[in-house]
Amino acid sequence: MSWKQSILDFFDIFGPASLAVLSFTESILQPIPPDLLYIPMLADAMGDTPLVVWLWLTVTLSSVAGSLVGYWIGRRWGRSFIGRFSKQSHLDKIEALALRYGTFGIFIAAFSPIPYKVFGWVAGMGEMEKKPFITAGLLGRGLRFGLEAALIGIYGNAAIDSINWFLDNEIILGIGMILASILAWFVWKWWSGIELESISTDSDTVD
Repeated sequence: MSWKQSILDFFDIFGPASLAVLSFTESILQPIPPDLLYIPMLADAMGDTPLVVWLWLTVTLSSVAGSLVGYWIGRRWGRSFIGRFSKQSHLDKIEALALRYGTFGIFIAAFSPIPYKVFGWVAGMGEMEKKPFITAGLLGRGLRFGLEAALIGIYGNAAIDSINWFLDNEIILGIGMILASILAWFVWKWWSGIELESISTDSDTVD
């Protein structure tokens, strides 16, 4: 039995509330994505639209509620904890990132394999406003879990197999997305630099 299955078996003690509890705690700390419980429930519920909608609302709302706890933890203890091991300038950068890219970052983390909980902590440390934090989380989580429900409804077992493969490789995919974003940022900086150099050269020629 895998460690993931052991954790899922533990959440069975919560009965019908197991999906909500798993989704809630995953957005705070624990590593098991709620999709592993949500997908089998969706497969069993196909054909029962009200139940599918209920499962989607449950997993989405409980996940965003959990992220608010992560946000509070980051805001309450994050800065003091990081401050013990880092310079004040690093804390200032975290705050600047949360203010500048917070809403977009939360949306991407909520929708993608990038750990949603980490962005919740960072948003709290950076004291991001709660309204855009919640809105981005609802949109990102709602789209992610809604897309899974739609794909399973349309493609059935083929979609389930694809989503499970995605979840098995979630960490690798998340790292890949982060590295791709960093590479894209460097390419953009390089491209912007070429533009500036070209303008500077043209100006010197005219003079």
